[in-house]
Amino acid sequence: MPQIRIPSPLRSFTNEQSQVEVHAETVGAALAELTRRYPLLRDHLFQDDELRNFVNLFIGEEDVNFLQGLDTPLAESDVLRILPSIAGGSLSALAPRGGEPLTRQEIARYSRHLILPEVGMTGQESLKHSSVLLVGAGGLGSPLALYLAAAGVGRIGIVDFDVVDESNLQRQVIHGQSDIGSAKLESARRRIAEINPNVQVDAYETPFTSENALEIGAPYDLIIDGTDNFPTRYLVNDVCVKLAKPNVYGSIFRFEGQLSVFYAQEGPCYRCLFPEPPPPGLVPSCAEGGVLGVLPGTIGTMQATEAIKLLLGIGQPLIGKMLLYDALEMSWTSIKIRKDPNCPVCSIPAAEVTLIDYEQFCGVPAFEDSAFSVAQASNGRTIPIRSISVRALYERQQSGEDIVVLDVRDPHEWQIAALDGTLRIPKGEIQLATQAIINGQAQSSDTLLAQIPQDRDVVVHCRSGIRSADVIAMLGEAGYDFDRLFNLAGGILAWADEVDPTLAKY
Repeated sequence: MPQIRIPSPLRSFTNEQSQVEVHAETVGAALAELTRRYPLLRDHLFQDDELRNFVNLFIGEEDVNFLQGLDTPLAESDVLRILPSIAGGSLSALAPRGGEPLTRQEIARYSRHLILPEVGMTGQESLKHSSVLLVGAGGLGSPLALYLAAAGVGRIGIVDFDVVDESNLQRQVIHGQSDIGSAKLESARRRIAEINPNVQVDAYETPFTSENALEIGAPYDLIIDGTDNFPTRYLVNDVCVKLAKPNVYGSIFRFEGQLSVFYAQEGPCYRCLFPEPPPPGLVPSCAEGGVLGVLPGTIGTMQATEAIKLLLGIGQPLIGKMLLYDALEMSWTSIKIRKDPNCPVCSIPAAEVTLIDYEQFCGVPAFEDSAFSVAQASNGRTIPIRSISVRALYERQQSGEDIVVLDVRDPHEWQIAALDGTLRIPKGEIQLATQAIINGQAQSSDTLLAQIPQDRDVVVHCRSGIRSADVIAMLGEAGYDFDRLFNLAGGILAWADEVDPTLAKY
């Protein structure tokens, strides 16, 4: 029977099944059977009976849209893969370039490169005079910075304004125990200097935004996407299209990774594959959903490989292709990506590309301290979310106010740390209940929502404030008064920082 491969972000709706067998002869019939079995998937895959444009379907390497769409026949042995989004000139123009020749010390350092005919003295000198911008110094940025520096890329720019936290050390290998509390940029700069003192490191301790992205990105040969949120991911893409630079893309979540090179001069851009982001809350971040510690090392090292190939002008870069990696199965799948002639960004002249408000476009904040705070209802309506600080909540509790605190994290997270006296209902269960109410299949009093009072203020919290904002949108759709719903800013992590330092952070 044909099988449907379920990606990690959607497995919570299939009881964590990664592969589902279906009795179907076409793609459309297969999806119909899948969504009958798992009704909550329908809203994530379809809108008004049309497949959402941030969802792509592949059979082998082929995009179903370039076959016969939902009418594409399925053979008994076919695997239908669902791929949702998870964040002029020639390549030879990137290399070679002129500049100072290698020193004797550099010749000794790069000797294993120099004896490769594809690199040699000319190629290594090109790397010495090349420049790369890394957006992010976290999980992907760590192996990227380490290997690009070791390879001899002469100038590396890094954009990051976060500080090293102990929870970073499980995967962000450029940082160490002694760096906790330090700026990630300074930690990265020190480590790069230890690896290769010949590398110039440009540090941009600021959010990467529409206001500064073009100025920051302009001096570099290529830009590498090491982000962990959709607003910055779309911004990186649009900047690369406007500046005619390759975008070396990597994405990770739980046990899966994606890798490609988006270069509008010679192939598709990120928006050709994902014209719009998924609705807020569909795809959690690594902070919310977790990530295997070695996964960013695998994907980040592959990104570094693609960057070096581009700078040297050798090999076949992943333009028009995407590699999908599954660490649990230790498998790689290659799919083809085609340029969209109607792409909203790369189908127009680069000079006409306009950078937008990407937080508003994606409906989520780009960074933790962003002023942007909204959620999005299932009908697409944007909803302002009222926030409350952990200090304000603590003071209201201390004053004796009868206020409900709703913890919407998953049960395994409660085992790590939890606030006393909270009502605990996972987001997924609330989603099921609210969907049943919206569809007219149940009354609020018949579901677990009956536990959540409507005549008192309810403060909703999760780990950092993302899932809780989604839950507030759900409750509002189910009939709750938005004026009585508050999102705990920063979640339980902020509570541990500002109220109870004995709580474990994760």
